[in-house]
Amino acid sequence: MSPPIQASDRQAEAFPVLNPAQIKRVQPYGKVRTVHAEEVLFEPGMLGMACFVVLSGKLDIAVPSLSGERSLVTYGPGQFSGEVVLISGARALSRGRVAESGEFLELAPDALRALIAKDAELSDIFMRAFILRRVMLISQGWGNVTVLGSQHSADTLRLREFLTRNGHPFGYVDLDRDKQSQELLDRFGIKLEEIPVVICSATQAVLRNPTNQKLAECLGLTSRVDTSRVYDVAIVGAGPAGLAAAVYAASEGLDAVMIETVFPGGQAGASSKIENYVGFPMGISGQELSSRAVVQAEKFGAQMMVGEKVVRIQCDQRPYRLTLENGALLDTKSIVIATGAQYNKPKVENLGHYEGQGVYYAATFMEAQLCTGEEVIVVGGGNSAGQAAVFLAETVRRVYMLVRGKQLSDTMSRYLIQRIVENPAIELHFQTEIAALEGESHLQRVTWVNRAAGEESVHDIRHVFVMAGASPRTEWLRECLALDEQGFILTGRDLDSALATAPVKWPLSRPPQMLETSLPAVFAVGDIRSGNVKRVASAVGEGSISIHLVHRALAEG
Repeated sequence: MSPPIQASDRQAEAFPVLNPAQIKRVQPYGKVRTVHAEEVLFEPGMLGMACFVVLSGKLDIAVPSLSGERSLVTYGPGQFSGEVVLISGARALSRGRVAESGEFLELAPDALRALIAKDAELSDIFMRAFILRRVMLISQGWGNVTVLGSQHSADTLRLREFLTRNGHPFGYVDLDRDKQSQELLDRFGIKLEEIPVVICSATQAVLRNPTNQKLAECLGLTSRVDTSRVYDVAIVGAGPAGLAAAVYAASEGLDAVMIETVFPGGQAGASSKIENYVGFPMGISGQELSSRAVVQAEKFGAQMMVGEKVVRIQCDQRPYRLTLENGALLDTKSIVIATGAQYNKPKVENLGHYEGQGVYYAATFMEAQLCTGEEVIVVGGGNSAGQAAVFLAETVRRVYMLVRGKQLSDTMSRYLIQRIVENPAIELHFQTEIAALEGESHLQRVTWVNRAAGEESVHDIRHVFVMAGASPRTEWLRECLALDEQGFILTGRDLDSALATAPVKWPLSRPPQMLETSLPAVFAVGDIRSGNVKRVASAVGEGSISIHLVHRALAEG
């Protein structure tokens, strides 16, 4: 093995060598295949790629790039190919070419899943290797996608966030700084007004400012779901609650599909560090937590559709039918709604003009890169705003935290309040709101008003992070489910006085179960549910409990 990737302490775990006893346990799941030098076993963009265990000979793995093919690693006897796409079912990132003739053991995707499900030791070896290889690809920017864009483009940030939050490795060319940028534009026949552009090696396509859905199709994130069958449970939304539901549903043998509009993690996925989640004393980023949960759900067999939006439930029939934004239909015996809530936007007339151009709804490493050494504003007084302020204070000159109330939220964690108050780089302003935003293509100035004093002040600040309040995403549910006055979904005992006026009559003699909505076998979990507790742990708990209740509902027939 001679990988050009920088060596690390975990290199052996990323590229392990199976011993003869372990190979013997793998053999019943695959078929021995004679291979010849220069034979190509898989290509970037391939769906349903197999895993190959080298019995004799050698296998070269290479990834495409704008400058040609990059050699990643050469596998010898006892080693195996593949990374996370073998679990997720997305398109292959690399090319596998036989370097030396011999015999390989070929494991089809279903066979690999069966092996991982039944053999605990080999499951750990394969899964750890796949995850570490994906981490290496991400850190190197080696994948089947290259983004050509500008830091001054909101759509460039959108596409980079989509790829990053979905854990997909990609290359990035900053056209404002790269000296060969015009050569690249000319090579692909790209005009400046068409930026950002995605070079998608997976489908040999040049995508000009694609939608998230089009990019998801290129990566194979939407082609994994079989719309012709009836699922046991459809999970709408992939925040902490939805991910927990998917993990438990799949691990307990349910035929589960999870549908996510943008990327996994929800509001929690945008947190730079969650420090009060049980089992992580050093804290964990929301993105890392959600990425692990996605792989975990897919390991157990959950199917995931990213870049698609559910726009309607046909609730007058069983099984229920979900209509997606692209027109596709999914039939399911039960539903777990985990679509979460969205941050409330300040009532500033031209706010939308600066979204992605100085106004952001997440504070991750990607956004932080855009404002290093500058002054920034964080809007909000809850946990998400507090986490953002503390994180940004590490790299910016000053954080102005604008809180509409007279104090930080009663629900903010005590450790966060202490860090905010004691951090000299964070300046708190209570009873303060943004009054105006100014700038040409990018935000340049912010006016805020202190309501208590009635004073306005203007500041030359180019970056505002909005993390205030939360509104439910339930417009598409009003014809089917009972909602509270704020639009959150009523469940369980909270439905006692609402069933009589629910949009659809409750058809059963029993009352709704805990977490069950006004429709039988339809559950709501996490921030979308009326009376929810805004904590990652509680969302995960509700997601896992919902599957226990799904089993009960399915048993009713």
